[in-house]
Amino acid sequence: MEITYYLSEEDYLKFNLFHIKNSEPAKQALKKQRFLGPAIFMTFAAFLSIVGSRPYQEVMIMFTLLSVLWFIYYPKYFYRYITRNSKTLLKAGNNDDLFGEHHMVLAEEGIIDTTAQGETKLNWAGIQAINQDEDNLYLYNSSISAYILPKRDIDDPKELKRMLEENTKKALFQKQ
Repeated sequence: MEITYYLSEEDYLKFNLFHIKNSEPAKQALKKQRFLGPAIFMTFAAFLSIVGSRPYQEVMIMFTLLSVLWFIYYPKYFYRYITRNSKTLLKAGNNDDLFGEHHMVLAEEGIIDTTAQGETKLNWAGIQAINQDEDNLYLYNSSISAYILPKRDIDDPKELKRMLEENTKKALFQKQ
């Protein structure tokens, strides 16, 4: 089977967000930061009420409100921060081989992905996971990187995913 697709910066940014939202270490970091902010705010409020001249209830109400807002809106900030950092990193280097037209051949032995800059090959056993969101299929070749296949360029994404899973299972079975 052969697939020709176009990978854009937006596709790559969607992958980064998908990965962060589904990565256990990232989920733990978000959870920690989401609760740490309010804990710091409330500690600071207690300190201000003891040391400062403000009444305890006034300070606690103000910092409780700030804590609630932090807890609600911090995930949006976190994901925007990830996107902004990813864009900055993309601009800092040469990514000619990442974006643009790709031609992928799904062969008996694995995947061959060709761009204007070169060719990469990966045996079926090298695919660690196959995931998807509403826009893309992700063929993870490591814990942090994946081949990104935009569904808009695939005739039948469900059939493709089934075939990919079948080939990776077969390779895993042969490996054992």
